[in-house]
Amino acid sequence: MRQRARSTDDKHRRSEDLLVAAEAIALERGGVRFVTLAPVTERAGLHRTGVRRYYASKEELLLELAERGWRQWSTAITDKAEESGLTPQDVATVLADTIASLPVFCDLLTHVTLSLEGDVDIERARQYKTNSFAAYDRIVAALHRASSMTVEQVQALIAATLAFAASFWQVSHPTPTLAALYEQVPDWGHVALDFQPRLRLLLQSTAVGLTETLPAT
Repeated sequence: MRQRARSTDDKHRRSEDLLVAAEAIALERGGVRFVTLAPVTERAGLHRTGVRRYYASKEELLLELAERGWRQWSTAITDKAEESGLTPQDVATVLADTIASLPVFCDLLTHVTLSLEGDVDIERARQYKTNSFAAYDRIVAALHRASSMTVEQVQALIAATLAFAASFWQVSHPTPTLAALYEQVPDWGHVALDFQPRLRLLLQSTAVGLTETLPAT
């Protein structure tokens, strides 16, 4: 068992260990709905009550994981958008591929809206909003600079990305009951097999449509 963190660096490291543990458990168990604090603290090497020194609740831990996801997505897009001349379809592909590379973030997008933001105190919610919107602004700026799309077009495409990714991730990662049902009736479960290709197709189609419905002025 690890000793109690004493320095700021130690506390940051322990906090990150808890986030890494929560993400790993979400991936292993099929989603953040199955994450509980006891296995997270055990995997991070802390006493079962130690998590309370870093996160007041499971909801706060998961909200921090979502905030981390925003930073990771922003960095991934900025790296992909270093060169200019991206077409709207290229922008859609960048958005689809980068967000699909962050499966726990895709999962959390649903839970943030449904419960996590409302189940923490107002200052923690304010921190999440501040940092997630800052990451959003970086994404918009990077894709606008790298492409022929306007700011309004990019913003609309990001909104579609978030909605599609959140919804499709849940469908493509069914509960054990639904997974068993889909084995019995494969026609009902076909959408669970193609998360990234479906996301790419719909975002590319949306990007093309936005150039017509939100033309540059």
